[in-house]
Amino acid sequence: MRNSQKMAIIAASIFYVLTILAGFTMPLPYVLVFFLLFTLSMVAFAYMCYATHNDYTGAEHLQQEIGMLKAEKEQLRAECDRSIEEKNSDIRRMQLQIDDLVSKLGTTEAALQAAEEQQVRAAEEAAAVTPSDASVEGLLPPDDEDPAVTVDIIDVARRAIAELADAAREAGLRVNISTASDKLMVHASAKRLLIMFRNIIDNSIKYMQTEGTLVVTISAIEDDIFIVLKDTGKGLPENETKHIFELNYQGSNRISGNGLGLTQAKAIVEHYGGTIYARSPEGSGMGIYIQLPTS
Repeated sequence: MRNSQKMAIIAASIFYVLTILAGFTMPLPYVLVFFLLFTLSMVAFAYMCYATHNDYTGAEHLQQEIGMLKAEKEQLRAECDRSIEEKNSDIRRMQLQIDDLVSKLGTTEAALQAAEEQQVRAAEEAAAVTPSDASVEGLLPPDDEDPAVTVDIIDVARRAIAELADAAREAGLRVNISTASDKLMVHASAKRLLIMFRNIIDNSIKYMQTEGTLVVTISAIEDDIFIVLKDTGKGLPENETKHIFELNYQGSNRISGNGLGLTQAKAIVEHYGGTIYARSPEGSGMGIYIQLPTS
């Protein structure tokens, strides 16, 4: 209770007592005056109580609003924190994906560069091979196709593999073709290229003497096409490998046959201005490397 309220109630009490006493000892006007003062004191006390109650209610209402505003502020802050954390999580995930893609791109570029370097070395080695002095033009199969016509050498290779599929299956040889291109066109006879592929694949079928794989890789660098036919057989010693394209030559792993297949393949390659050679690292199979100009 405030001091003003205390003063009002004390005054009202005094005037009430005076009113009672005046009723017994004083004339009526004095009684009325004391009663009026008592009434005014009570009215003042009531007004002060009412005002105090309103002030208290208003302050309580303000405190409630302040509390609600604080709660809303905390809620908004929590929502903002969650949103920021989600965004940071998305950014971290995207950064990891970017790093992974960059790593894969670097690996792919390194592999492509290594493959290009290998093909360049193969081309240099092929160019360094000295052709045999013996003429093999007589081994060229007859051909009546228009020399101006271009053929898809990848399609020709697939046809050769399909024709020898049964023989390769019986020998336990899996023949696969590997190329990054859909088509590679070359000015050459499809018939002669088919014979070239068949002779080399048939040679692997005969001389592998064990189950394995022959991979035919075809690629292009500028105006040249490079073909690698690499099997997983035992191969030949180096001193024998360099003679395998010679007419009627048969190595230490000789099998019945006339020995003309690889010689004819060499004749076809050289007829179209290309080069062919063989490499057979000890225990790593036989590899035939061919370079052909596209025109």
